[in-house]
Amino acid sequence: MKILIVEDDPVYAKYIKHNIELNPDFEAVVFQTGKDLIKNLRSVDQVITLDYSLPDMSCEVLIKRIREINKNVKIVTISAQEEISTAVKLLRAGVYDYIEKNEETRDRLLNTLKNIKENQSLIHELETLREEVESKYEFRSILKGSSPAMEKIFALMNKAADTNITVSICGETGTGKELVAKAVHYNSQVKRKPMVSVNMAAIPKDLVESELFGHEKGAFTGASARRIGKFEEANEGTLFLDEIAELDLSLQSKILRAIQEKEIVRIGGNKKINLNIRLIVASHKNLAEEVRKGTFREDLYYRVLGLPITLPPLRERGGDILILAKYFINDFCKENRMDVKSFNDAAQQKLLDYSWPGNVRELKAVVHLAAVLANSNVVQSKDISFSSTRDTPEFLLKEMTMKDYVNNIINHYLGKYNNNVLTVAEKLDVGKSTIYRMLKDNTIRNN
Repeated sequence: MKILIVEDDPVYAKYIKHNIELNPDFEAVVFQTGKDLIKNLRSVDQVITLDYSLPDMSCEVLIKRIREINKNVKIVTISAQEEISTAVKLLRAGVYDYIEKNEETRDRLLNTLKNIKENQSLIHELETLREEVESKYEFRSILKGSSPAMEKIFALMNKAADTNITVSICGETGTGKELVAKAVHYNSQVKRKPMVSVNMAAIPKDLVESELFGHEKGAFTGASARRIGKFEEANEGTLFLDEIAELDLSLQSKILRAIQEKEIVRIGGNKKINLNIRLIVASHKNLAEEVRKGTFREDLYYRVLGLPITLPPLRERGGDILILAKYFINDFCKENRMDVKSFNDAAQQKLLDYSWPGNVRELKAVVHLAAVLANSNVVQSKDISFSSTRDTPEFLLKEMTMKDYVNNIINHYLGKYNNNVLTVAEKLDVGKSTIYRMLKDNTIRNN
């Protein structure tokens, strides 16, 4: 850290410089007048120690000139004056510390410089973390894929990030709605402000109002202290209301009012709190359909609709399945210090043929399990297993022609009964000649 010393007494300046540079992390440069400092001051300089009584200009004027060049530099004044009013005046002018010239000056100065350096290290660390978060949430880093469906999503996300329009995200469970919300926030104008996420389905109904709007001490039994709500926490930043369709109708009206009026009142309080938030909502339900059912207010629907982003299910993303599978397995192997694994052709085809009712979340779980089960660095078809919790048979989840459905059904039964055509014909109540003809035409496979 570079420290600029402004001191007209050459002996005292040498004394300060010597003691500062005993710390190998510090470099000191001496100036005898304020004018010399101004000529050499740069916008990147970090710390100035300033003698209160200089021959060429007053301390107050010099501080003002310094701030015009570098508003972020830390100024530490060193003065022989003991008047408290002088110290107060300088501190109000924005100096970092005021140190009297006495036997304790050296220790106080070194301690102040140490604190400045530690604070700057923390600021640098925080800035690095912010940059890492922002790069982590670049659209194509957080959402893998290049299918036409995903290209449309990326285009909408860009439009959402460029403005402060409300965003409503719809999609099946596991398609990445929260990831989209985070990506929009961390690429928007308020990316340095807080993003507060609330899952409406995860909060007990009798606690939702307090969770969102906060409460004052004594507002209700158990309210032993004031609580800040999620709306207030997100002020100046982004509030993400996930699964908004789960809100009770009684609370929907209060949410609507908060959005319309841009203000809230804590439960048990009277003070209005002004809001300036970016709102993003999400639901796995179709909100328009919920309006028709009468479970979601129409006026709230139009308030939160904003820019709608509908995430496609994984089964409609084609080759993205393999892109995601390769990403997940590489990430898993790296995290667990395993050799990198790849999928053979049969395994890739098995992944492409499945309908993925659990979407990307299910794919990730299946790939991680396959990486563990594989006996070599190549994942085979037998290493991939599905465990869908859906009641609907898996083959019905994939849209096909009637001919394809028939072929799949017969294939399934041939596998189940060890390719015994007579048994399959009896079970399905079809003629065995029909099955033989399909085998001959290669419309079904004889495994």
